[in-house]
Amino acid sequence: MNKLYVGNLSPSVTVEDLKQLFGERKLPLTDEVLLKSGYAFVDFPDQNWAIKAIETLSGKVELHGKVIEVDYSVPKKLRSRKIQIRNIPPHLQWEVSLPVSNSCFLSVFIHFLFAVNTDTETAVVNVTYSTKEEAKIAVEKLTGQTFEDYSFKVSYILDMDAAPPLPATRNRRSGRTTREQDSQPGTSGGYLVPRQKQPDFPLRMLVPTQFVGAIIGKEGLTIKNITKQTQSKVDIHRKENAGAAEKPISIHSTPEGCSAACRMIMDIMQKEADDTKVTEDIPLKILAHNSLVGRLIGKEGRNLKKIEEETETKITISSLQDLTIYNPERTIIVKGSIEACCRAEVEIMRKLREAYENDTAAINQQTNLIPGLSLSALGIFSTGLSVLPPAAGPRGIPPVSPASYNPFLAPEQEVVYLFIPTQAVGAIIGKKGQHIKQLARFAGASIKIAPAESPDVTQRMVIITGPPEAQFKAQGRIFGKLKEENFFSGKEEVKLETHIKVPSSAAGRVIGKGGKTVNELQNLTSAEVIVPRDQTPDENDEVFVKISGHFFASQTAQRKIREIIQQVKQQEQKHQQGTPVTHHSK
Repeated sequence: MNKLYVGNLSPSVTVEDLKQLFGERKLPLTDEVLLKSGYAFVDFPDQNWAIKAIETLSGKVELHGKVIEVDYSVPKKLRSRKIQIRNIPPHLQWEVSLPVSNSCFLSVFIHFLFAVNTDTETAVVNVTYSTKEEAKIAVEKLTGQTFEDYSFKVSYILDMDAAPPLPATRNRRSGRTTREQDSQPGTSGGYLVPRQKQPDFPLRMLVPTQFVGAIIGKEGLTIKNITKQTQSKVDIHRKENAGAAEKPISIHSTPEGCSAACRMIMDIMQKEADDTKVTEDIPLKILAHNSLVGRLIGKEGRNLKKIEEETETKITISSLQDLTIYNPERTIIVKGSIEACCRAEVEIMRKLREAYENDTAAINQQTNLIPGLSLSALGIFSTGLSVLPPAAGPRGIPPVSPASYNPFLAPEQEVVYLFIPTQAVGAIIGKKGQHIKQLARFAGASIKIAPAESPDVTQRMVIITGPPEAQFKAQGRIFGKLKEENFFSGKEEVKLETHIKVPSSAAGRVIGKGGKTVNELQNLTSAEVIVPRDQTPDENDEVFVKISGHFFASQTAQRKIREIIQQVKQQEQKHQQGTPVTHHSK
């Protein structure tokens, strides 16, 4: 718990600058300073020294024109129930609740507290909450909270209980000790263990073939050095695309480890270019799955423009025309100084990783919502999401196997109305109707395209009838087909409008009091959900709910709405069954 993160560093800061800074303030370091692009990691002998470093330096010291930030280095996976509160009035008794706006969070957990002695005039306390959510609320509420002119400072500290046990085989493969793996969760090893909370997401680079030898080094010494220093697993795919001018490299590690390895590889290529008198600048090339690129680009290219401006780089992305069913990756080309390219890599990978984790979470949710759904076997996406790590159920329980289905119970049939661009109808139908027939067989659903209401309509309605798993397969294939056939540009994510029918008695429950439920639904799923108010129920006393969004957002919203419908039906059944009894009791 004595490893600290030093942030907001100027690009010109060196390791020696940091060592000098800590030395001048007589703060002893126990290990080498690990300097990255814009931040660094340092270790201290014990917690008291770590606290002193934070209180002495964070927000108070300027280095090369920038005020540095110092805090505990706690991987997201280990930010759980434990926090540290600093700058507490020294005379405050532990039995007294610390006042917090709207709630006294600490009074409930007073038996979990213990004091930490420091050389400062204020006290420090570590708190272990009963749940991760309570700790998160406490951090939000207590940070900056003032009491008797003392402003509390709050940090997460390592919660090793939150780390899943790592199998011994992983130790042997990576050659790292248990302590190292505990301090750097999520490093090499990738798919060896379930990683539902923070799935492995490698950095994929494309490097000129002429530099591969230098990256590997004599007898593999250079690549071994990169692996050792960055605690990462680096795979150079030399046998792929024989004779090609460029080769892919996959780096499996933490985000920091990937960035450090990327920097070392860029430095090696630059040195080799200088030695061989290559005059052209060497750009950083990152490979990213096409399904993630739209979210990197952002609406109207805003995300990409922001990264370019903040990192002083020029970023371009390869054309959709270069994609094939065997090559679903696009190349993100970053031009600028090595320092600038590495800063851009951090931001690009952050966006890609966020998109990937959101999709993984959505897939896991779909697996839990649709029992027996084997996503790894579906193959529904031209976007390749079917190759995501297998989803685990709650607390690491494997997904329910298809055997859990009762073959004597017919699954409930659902009807979904999916709207696609008019010009995409031919691609969905296929030559002589072959594609739509194959899609229907694959999904186990009935798929029909409704006639156009007029010649100039811009959208056509696809009616899909089938159980939940069939809906997931059919809709997924249609979303993927539209992207594959370029009906949406590279800067656009495939977002379609879907209509489902709900009993008119359930419409109010979908909306919720004051729109609360529908707003929560939109926040949870990232889909737009609309229940038109002035609808006349059809002959089955049903009304439409409109859902707009990308595939996983739409699927999650559909499943949540179906849950609400089911709850309403169950309550109505209970009410009907209980009516005579209630009447009699009166």
